[in-house]
Amino acid sequence: MTRASAAFTPLILDTIDTPLGGFLVLSDGDGVVHAADFADCEARLWALLSRNRGAASLDIERGAVPTALKDKVAAYFAGDVRALDSIVLAPRGTDFQSTLWAGLRTVPPGSTLSYAAMAGAIGRPTAVRAVGHANGANPFCIIVPCHRLTGADGGLVGYSGGLSRKRWLLDHERRHAAPA
Repeated sequence: MTRASAAFTPLILDTIDTPLGGFLVLSDGDGVVHAADFADCEARLWALLSRNRGAASLDIERGAVPTALKDKVAAYFAGDVRALDSIVLAPRGTDFQSTLWAGLRTVPPGSTLSYAAMAGAIGRPTAVRAVGHANGANPFCIIVPCHRLTGADGGLVGYSGGLSRKRWLLDHERRHAAPA
């Protein structure tokens, strides 16, 4: 789910404890997420915000994001691997990035697609490299499940949070995903 971009002030930055370390969530008071990443990737989060929306002009304060949002993140890590699907996002990116990010949210938990298969799935079969770049610019770690993309051979490649986290997330989703 996405919400049309608008000026929501102030935005709240919170750290949610997870089995993989602190998880930063930037949301408005309604629980609409503007960015998310692991705490040790905070520099990446700020770089993406600066590039996509001029982070210096954002009114951001540390605090507690809405409980319902925290509950969805906790539910995901507790085994409800669909819990993040209903989180509303406020994406700001190019049309191609937005298309890819929406497409990633359709990949079922526990499943993976190669970059080439994802390019085909969004109707741009020759845009494999662009898929990689747009995936790397994803400001919604886990919520937009960029960890579900793999190399052409199915191997784990490129994840800003590290390949060990990517492996953990995929294993977690496979353990808890509903049988097909």
